[in-house]
Amino acid sequence: MPRKTITFDTVRELGLALPDVEADTYFGTPALKVRGKMFACITSHKSAEPNTLAVVLGFDRREALIAEQPDLYYLKEHYVGYPCVLVRLARVHKDALRDLLLMGWRFVSARAKRANPRRTTSSPARGARDRRTNS
Repeated sequence: MPRKTITFDTVRELGLALPDVEADTYFGTPALKVRGKMFACITSHKSAEPNTLAVVLGFDRREALIAEQPDLYYLKEHYVGYPCVLVRLARVHKDALRDLLLMGWRFVSARAKRANPRRTTSSPARGARDRRTNS
């Protein structure tokens, strides 16, 4: 039985199952964002192959994925400086896509927390500082 072709509809379905994810656009193409930060989108640059998804993740993770499965994951010069990997949707298995989206979601979520540490409701350091100023 032939495998069902993966499209952005599948990407959207898997991505929306993750916390704080919304479907949106990025440079005019379908995208997934976590707390307003893009972590997966259909590529818009002409150097990418048709039906390619870009997923934001660390450079080390990208290199490992490409080395392990160059028929599935790849990179074009335009994307070299960005922390992302390109994935051929026609070749990816749904379970691998789910794992990849989770990697991207974790990477972007962690970066967002580091960029805005006050988003949390309380922190031990802040509590200690507040106690010092109220003494």
